[in-house]
Amino acid sequence: MNYLNINDKKLVPVVAELNQLLAEYNVYYQKLRSFHWNILGNNFFDLHNKFEELYNDAKLKIDETAERILTLRYHPVSRFGEYLKMAEIQETSAMITDTEMVDKIISDHQIILLQMKRVITKAEMAGDEGTLDMIGAYIGKLEKASWMLDAWNKNTEDQLKTTNMNKAS
Repeated sequence: MNYLNINDKKLVPVVAELNQLLAEYNVYYQKLRSFHWNILGNNFFDLHNKFEELYNDAKLKIDETAERILTLRYHPVSRFGEYLKMAEIQETSAMITDTEMVDKIISDHQIILLQMKRVITKAEMAGDEGTLDMIGAYIGKLEKASWMLDAWNKNTEDQLKTTNMNKAS
């Protein structure tokens, strides 16, 4: 029974991209755990808590992504060795500075956001509204987390871009 009312052949590319996202999120999750455990220095309390917040969010996204794949009637990739082979995100030593950790996380966010856009493209082509809705919500939250980490990593004298609202571009 096809309760989704979506052509199964159109779902195959969606599932492939969701499995790729699942791989990226699993490697990212473990990196966050490692950074959480190993952070040192004056920013310990801030980053220890932030990394925990981020890995708890990633854990939820991992579960929801795998369950979305199951909802589409496919099996999600579920072996860590496969995630390591598939993922663009790479393992990172935790023996780095706090600012390097934040830089690595922001870089991982770029990879995850790009993968989410790939999922969106395939889901649009398939008419998969459920996946579009789920991933659309993820994008806004991850973009906000990226902005906050980037702001943390800036100097107080750094400035954001400005526009002149009276001039047309």
